[in-house]
Amino acid sequence: MAPGNGSLVAEFILLGLTEKPDLQRPLFCLFLVMYTLTELENLGLMILIGLNSHLHTPMYFFLFNLSFIDFCYSSVFTPKMLMNFLFKKSIISYMGCLTQFFFFCFFAISECYVLASMAYDRYVAICNPLLYNAAMSPKVCASLMLGSYLMAFSSSMAHTGCLLRLTFCDANTINHYFCDILPVLQLSCTSTHVNELVLFIVAGINIIVPSITIFVSYGFILSSILRISSTEGRSKAFSTCSSHIIAVSLFFGSGAFMYLQPSSAGTVDVGKFSSIFYTNVVPMMNPLIYSLRNKDIKVALRKTLKKNVLIAFIMFHFCFHICQFVFSEGN
Repeated sequence: MAPGNGSLVAEFILLGLTEKPDLQRPLFCLFLVMYTLTELENLGLMILIGLNSHLHTPMYFFLFNLSFIDFCYSSVFTPKMLMNFLFKKSIISYMGCLTQFFFFCFFAISECYVLASMAYDRYVAICNPLLYNAAMSPKVCASLMLGSYLMAFSSSMAHTGCLLRLTFCDANTINHYFCDILPVLQLSCTSTHVNELVLFIVAGINIIVPSITIFVSYGFILSSILRISSTEGRSKAFSTCSSHIIAVSLFFGSGAFMYLQPSSAGTVDVGKFSSIFYTNVVPMMNPLIYSLRNKDIKVALRKTLKKNVLIAFIMFHFCFHICQFVFSEGN
């Protein structure tokens, strides 16, 4: 019986990041460390924000959601990627592939809009500080987050719905480490013109709209910073902005490079490596860029660790159980 709407393929084979045997173990260790750090950093940041009432502000509300998204986002594909380094053949079911792709799209697009919301929050705080409480009220913040998740859900449904209309005949080997849309489209034995058109339109909207919001917000921010008389104040503000822009550029740049171009074999090979930036590197860097350089977070961390020594113990055990699970599956 066909697993999907006209599809004859019941499962797919993921080729992974590389097929070279001598690179499998080193890459497994590298990405295991990155995944562990990503989960610990984002989980720790969520706990820290939740336990400290003075961090219950719009800025940290968005940061909490960003950490939640990155925590879930990395777990969508990294465990399967790690398994691919341990086994000669990594198999994923047809429905499992569509499910993985749906959640990948959902969390990636959510992150685009959360980053845009954070830029808007900083714009209001720096350029209109007297109106900050009214402009960034709890209702406004909740509406921004709800809008982010609704845009992500509708876009993910559009992409996944278009994949369901395709037929996959004999070819079932995906040249990637997860079920991304371009390598999956190459396996279809029916026309993918509609899928590519939807991909270009939806990806374009979800990259261009947040990007414009971010750059316009930072344009006003930089204009305000240049009017600051204190050299130290300008230097501090510029440092914060540059870190944010670097992280945003990595995420949006690699995403645009991967998706805003026609599907081809060469595109998939190059995109497979560029996707590492927005699937593995950015989620690991976000807590460092947006929080660990923040004095409020450092103060809250010291106070929390003094009052709750068990948090460090729990985080250690979380890391230990991830490693134990992965190695047990490998055996």
